[in-house]
Amino acid sequence: METLTPAQQELFDWLVEYIRTTQHAPSIRQMMKAMNLKSPAPVQSRLERLRNKGYIDWTDGKARTLRILRQPEKGLQILGAIAAGGLVEPFTEDKTRLDLSDLFAQSDHYVLRVTGDSMIEDSIVEGDLAIMRSVESVDNAKSGDIVAARVPGYGTTLKRFYRNKNQITLKPANGKYEPIEVEASTVEVQGILIGIWRDVATNNI
Repeated sequence: METLTPAQQELFDWLVEYIRTTQHAPSIRQMMKAMNLKSPAPVQSRLERLRNKGYIDWTDGKARTLRILRQPEKGLQILGAIAAGGLVEPFTEDKTRLDLSDLFAQSDHYVLRVTGDSMIEDSIVEGDLAIMRSVESVDNAKSGDIVAARVPGYGTTLKRFYRNKNQITLKPANGKYEPIEVEASTVEVQGILIGIWRDVATNNI
């Protein structure tokens, strides 16, 4: 499929988002306003080129029948590898994309903002967003998991989970903190860590 010019891509991206959120096609006037254009001619020209390139279509003679034929690829393109030591060529012909939309759309997933420094040796620092998968009980966690656990006297804490029969150890990843050791019946495991999201622009690491 033919690539788009920047102007065509701008209109196409706007159309995709508008139709996705409103469930109907926009008017030419709305497109003009969105593209900051004072005449319908440039919009109509871009629409024709998008149609010719197979990105959109509509029913001639009928208003607001525009539809998207090709949904944009989801996710961020993975351009290659980068080394933390030496130099690695970062750009490749690899077309793989990293799509996290399904992850964040899961109904049993939620996010907690990390406070404190008890997990810094596991590279989890204050301000990180911990992506958690909900679990029904302590029996759903296995030794070595990082869990969000509610413990009487401690509140809800993020720690590594270890179980030995009826004894639970919640172990921090910072040598200045002691493990929490409690009976399994007193612990409520609320979620298991599946990932960390960090805004490196605002997080001091």
